[in-house]
Amino acid sequence: MGVLRKTKSVEVVLHEFSKDSSAISVITLVERLQLDMNKTTVYRILNKLEDDGIVHSFLGKNGHKWYAKCHNCSSAVHKDVHPHFQCISCGKVECLEINVPIPDIPNRKVEVSQILLQGKCEACYD
Repeated sequence: MGVLRKTKSVEVVLHEFSKDSSAISVITLVERLQLDMNKTTVYRILNKLEDDGIVHSFLGKNGHKWYAKCHNCSSAVHKDVHPHFQCISCGKVECLEINVPIPDIPNRKVEVSQILLQGKCEACYD
Protein backbone atom coordinates (compact mmCIF):
# COMPACT_ATOMS: atom_id res chain seq x y z
CA MET A 1 0.00 0.00 0.00
CA GLY A 2 2.32 2.80 1.21
CA VAL A 3 2.22 6.58 1.15
CA LEU A 4 2.10 7.60 -2.49
CA ARG A 5 2.25 11.35 -1.92
CA LYS A 6 2.92 13.64 0.99
CA THR A 7 -0.40 15.39 1.42
CA LYS A 8 -0.99 18.09 4.01
CA SER A 9 -2.60 15.48 6.28
CA VAL A 10 0.44 13.20 6.03
CA GLU A 11 2.74 16.13 6.84
CA VAL A 12 0.61 17.00 9.91
CA VAL A 13 0.89 13.44 11.24
CA LEU A 14 4.65 13.28 10.53
CA HIS A 15 5.11 16.58 12.37
CA GLU A 16 3.70 14.98 15.53
CA PHE A 17 6.53 12.42 15.44
CA SER A 18 9.17 15.12 14.95
CA LYS A 19 8.20 16.93 18.18
CA ASP A 20 9.99 14.45 20.45
CA SER A 21 11.42 10.96 20.43
CA SER A 22 8.86 9.18 22.59
CA ALA A 23 6.09 7.01 21.20
CA ILE A 24 2.57 8.37 20.74
CA SER A 25 -0.64 6.45 21.35
CA VAL A 26 -3.19 6.40 18.58
CA ILE A 27 -5.71 7.85 21.06
CA THR A 28 -3.44 10.83 21.72
CA LEU A 29 -2.85 11.37 18.00
CA VAL A 30 -6.56 11.35 17.24
CA GLU A 31 -7.18 13.86 20.06
CA ARG A 32 -4.34 16.17 18.97
CA LEU A 33 -5.37 16.13 15.33
CA GLN A 34 -9.15 16.26 15.66
CA LEU A 35 -9.26 19.83 14.31
CA ASP A 36 -7.17 18.89 11.27
CA MET A 37 -8.66 15.52 10.28
CA ASN A 38 -11.07 12.81 11.35
CA LYS A 39 -10.15 9.61 13.17
CA THR A 40 -10.41 7.45 10.05
CA THR A 41 -7.88 9.62 8.23
CA VAL A 42 -5.42 9.39 11.14
CA TYR A 43 -5.69 5.58 11.16
CA ARG A 44 -5.34 5.38 7.37
CA ILE A 45 -2.21 7.56 7.39
CA LEU A 46 -0.65 5.60 10.27
CA ASN A 47 -1.25 2.32 8.42
CA LYS A 48 0.40 3.72 5.29
CA LEU A 49 3.35 5.13 7.26
CA GLU A 50 3.83 1.75 8.92
CA ASP A 51 3.65 -0.03 5.55
CA ASP A 52 6.39 2.35 4.29
CA GLY A 53 8.69 1.67 7.27
CA ILE A 54 8.40 5.23 8.59
CA VAL A 55 6.74 4.28 11.89
CA HIS A 56 6.29 1.04 13.81
CA SER A 57 3.50 0.07 16.16
CA PHE A 58 3.15 -1.96 19.35
CA LEU A 59 0.59 -2.50 22.09
CA GLY A 60 0.83 -0.62 25.39
CA LYS A 61 -0.27 -1.82 28.81
CA ASN A 62 -4.00 -1.23 28.23
CA GLY A 63 -3.99 -2.81 24.79
CA HIS A 64 -3.88 0.60 23.10
CA LYS A 65 -1.78 0.87 19.96
CA TRP A 66 1.30 3.09 20.11
CA TYR A 67 3.46 4.38 17.27
CA ALA A 68 7.10 5.48 17.14
CA LYS A 69 9.48 6.59 14.40
CA CYS A 70 11.46 3.87 12.65
CA HIS A 71 15.21 4.01 12.14
CA ASN A 72 16.63 2.55 8.92
CA CYS A 73 13.46 0.63 8.01
CA SER A 74 11.83 0.27 4.61
CA SER A 75 8.57 -0.98 3.19
CA ALA A 76 10.23 -4.37 2.70
CA VAL A 77 11.89 -4.79 6.12
CA HIS A 78 11.17 -3.41 9.58
CA LYS A 79 14.46 -3.45 11.50
CA ASP A 80 13.02 -1.82 14.63
CA VAL A 81 12.67 -5.02 16.64
CA HIS A 82 13.27 -3.86 20.18
CA PRO A 83 11.50 -3.66 23.54
CA HIS A 84 9.51 -0.65 24.69
CA PHE A 85 9.26 0.89 28.16
CA GLN A 86 6.07 2.38 29.60
CA CYS A 87 6.16 4.46 32.78
CA ILE A 88 3.46 3.39 35.23
CA SER A 89 3.44 6.87 36.80
CA CYS A 90 3.35 9.37 33.92
CA GLY A 91 2.48 7.00 31.04
CA LYS A 92 5.44 7.96 28.82
CA VAL A 93 6.40 5.23 26.35
CA GLU A 94 9.86 4.92 24.80
CA CYS A 95 11.73 2.63 22.43
CA LEU A 96 14.65 0.96 24.21
CA GLU A 97 17.95 0.77 22.35
CA ILE A 98 18.76 -2.71 23.66
CA ASN A 99 18.80 -6.08 21.99
CA VAL A 100 16.63 -8.82 23.42
CA PRO A 101 17.30 -12.03 21.50
CA ILE A 102 14.23 -13.99 20.47
CA PRO A 103 14.97 -17.71 20.81
CA ASP A 104 14.52 -20.15 17.97
CA ILE A 105 11.49 -22.34 18.60
CA PRO A 106 11.48 -25.80 17.00
CA ASN A 107 8.91 -26.19 14.20
CA ARG A 108 7.89 -22.53 14.39
CA LYS A 109 8.85 -19.26 12.74
CA VAL A 110 8.44 -16.12 14.86
CA GLU A 111 7.12 -13.33 12.63
CA VAL A 112 6.40 -10.67 15.26
CA SER A 113 7.55 -10.15 18.82
CA GLN A 114 6.48 -7.41 21.21
CA ILE A 115 8.16 -6.82 24.55
CA LEU A 116 6.75 -4.13 26.84
CA LEU A 117 8.62 -3.36 30.04
CA GLN A 118 6.83 -1.32 32.71
CA GLY A 119 8.22 0.68 35.60
CA LYS A 120 9.14 4.26 36.40
CA CYS A 121 10.96 6.53 33.93
CA GLU A 122 13.90 8.76 34.81
CA ALA A 123 11.56 11.67 35.64
CA CYS A 124 9.34 9.60 37.97
CA TYR A 125 11.96 7.33 39.53
CA ASP A 126 12.72 8.29 43.13
